[in-house]
Amino acid sequence: MSVPLYQAKAEMFRTLGHPVRIRVLELLQAGPLPVRDLLSEIDVEPSNLSQQLAVLRRTGVVTSFRDGALVMYALSTPDVADLLAAGRRILGSVLADRDGLLAELKAHSPAE
Repeated sequence: MSVPLYQAKAEMFRTLGHPVRIRVLELLQAGPLPVRDLLSEIDVEPSNLSQQLAVLRRTGVVTSFRDGALVMYALSTPDVADLLAAGRRILGSVLADRDGLLAELKAHSPAE
């Protein structure tokens, strides 16, 4: 029995619901990186990064390959970068709307 599309989408978004995973994906937008470079950019224990990379790999969001002695990670598709960009735009819109509402509230609040 196959999983409904909405359930598969929910699982993908749950995968993205961790700050370390998002940071890894942001860093990989520039191209494949070895684990050591990811560790130097993300303030987490190696074991924690390893766990988060395993989740991303298991769900197919990233791929891994060997380059000599290095294990390299890369986005599985450029669509992942597009999704991160869409998230950034949505967040910017939401925050801009909140700022606008806050300014409007302040402008219309009674003088104390």
